[in-house]
Amino acid sequence: MTLEIWGITKLEELGAVEFLSKEDLEKIFGDLMNVKGADNGDMKVSLDDIIMTTRDMLLKESQRLDRVDYALSSGGAMVVRHSEPFIIGKVRRWFRKISLTTVYRDSENMLKPSFGEPDQCFPLKGDSGFVQIRLKTTIIPEAITLEHVDKVVAYDKSSAPKNCRVYGWHRGYNVDIAIETGKIFLLAEFSYDLEKSNAQTFNVLDLVGSGLMDTVRLDFTSNHGNPSHTCIYRL
Repeated sequence: MTLEIWGITKLEELGAVEFLSKEDLEKIFGDLMNVKGADNGDMKVSLDDIIMTTRDMLLKESQRLDRVDYALSSGGAMVVRHSEPFIIGKVRRWFRKISLTTVYRDSENMLKPSFGEPDQCFPLKGDSGFVQIRLKTTIIPEAITLEHVDKVVAYDKSSAPKNCRVYGWHRGYNVDIAIETGKIFLLAEFSYDLEKSNAQTFNVLDLVGSGLMDTVRLDFTSNHGNPSHTCIYRL
């Protein structure tokens, strides 16, 4: 599952993000069939064809909306803390510590586009845990998107987080200093619904006001039934 933080660095209104629905995907499939048939009579459409077309649509949509994901690793955001990762057998070699605070290198997967593809995630142990992210810059958060693998291709939907809370605060340059409780704000509280789009967006609570923040933390207290681990695709 992935988590995206939408925000603004100046006070202006931005439109809401619409994610691809089942009808959108059916239209993509139909358009690809028509193009292939017209070009060379080949009516086969592969998963790669659909993924590439969907990626282009999402890129164009994000450019049209002029919204910025401040939790994107390629933009400078980073995972600074997380709960215990789920590691078994040979998978242990896949994880490497990058600091004394035990942040694993592959935790960066949570801050990269997954496009709903299986296995593009970071698994955390158990049915509850947390991820703390340093954003690319100080912002006024507007909305939060949590993404899991698309249910059409999911091997196991039970590993998706369910009941979640997202907190935010301004930490500054010293990531090790303690933050006073009164300066930590609840940005959103929600349940991830398996019957809806794999990417679900939740607006920041009105009570937060216009506070500047550079750090967010996702806490999930349950998942959809998997006792061993919870997968975070993108936040």
